[in-house]
Amino acid sequence: MTKLTFLMRAAVAGFALATAGAAQAQTDAPATAKPRTPCFSLSDWRGWSSPSRDVLYMKVRQKDVYRLDLTRGTSRLNSAGSHIVSVVRGSDRICNPIDLDLRVSDGLGFAMPIRAKTITKLTPEEIAAIPKKDRP
Repeated sequence: MTKLTFLMRAAVAGFALATAGAAQAQTDAPATAKPRTPCFSLSDWRGWSSPSRDVLYMKVRQKDVYRLDLTRGTSRLNSAGSHIVSVVRGSDRICNPIDLDLRVSDGLGFAMPIRAKTITKLTPEEIAAIPKKDRP
């Protein structure tokens, strides 16, 4: 066997081992991809509730509930007769807090803006843990 043939075979064997090792590493590696942010459409919004001035629960479709943590909450959320007004500019698809333009109004005067800092889709267990009086 010539020196060139020996080197070629060694290179091919090394390449095969490296490829097999990389393939195995891909199958063994945990999925580190960031989970997709759940989005919803404002047209699917079915109700809301607020257990405190800094939290708003939104019921979406039949059984989904999203928790909004507010940067500028207000006690008007818990006032009798208050309602949420949403202004839609462009798409009504909500994926991030910046997509929401919400205001709370009591119907008597100025609608106060409220800003969400986070939107979290709750699991069925988290929804069940919300006291009945605070569920949307």
